Amino acid sequence: MTKQEIITQIIKLVVKAQKLALRIGIPNILQPGLVKEMIISEILGHKLISTKRNADACSKVNPEIQYEYLSCYEGGTGQLDRMFKRPLVKREESLQRIKRNQAIYFAVFYKSNPLEVKIIYEIMPKVLLQETEKQLDRSKNAISHVGFSENWAKQNGKIVYQK
Repeated sequence: MTKQEIITQIIKLVVKAQKLALRIGIPNILQPGLVKEMIISEILGHKLISTKRNADACSKVNPEIQYEYLSCYEGGTGQLDRMFKRPLVKREESLQRIKRNQAIYFAVFYKSNPLEVKIIYEIMPKVLLQETEKQLDRSKNAISHVGFSENWAKQNGKIVYQK
């Protein structure tokens, strides 16, 4: 198969995946992070929440129990994007993205196989909240990306899945 034939095949598969996704209410299968969130929710037995601005998943039994997912490749960092340091009302809104969850899950994907999960850590929201506030307080910017390394997750979470 030539390179162009492989590209054509990939496009056909992505189009097919998008058609399937539409059947379950997912308008954009290529939304950043969504496929990884699907993989994590499948492993953990959670119900995926595919809409932006909401938690990433919830309990299949009780949708009030919500979860947030962070992910990275081996040796990388998971991050919460666009976290506000100020104004105070926006900061509280940003921190609510952590507080609303029963747990935060930090998944590490293999570099050599970016759709295969190596390990998942469960982190309590209050622990992630403390580190987030420290990072925001140190930041010179009003809006920041807050990052968490695999090592940080290992020290502050517990393993709930390992390949």
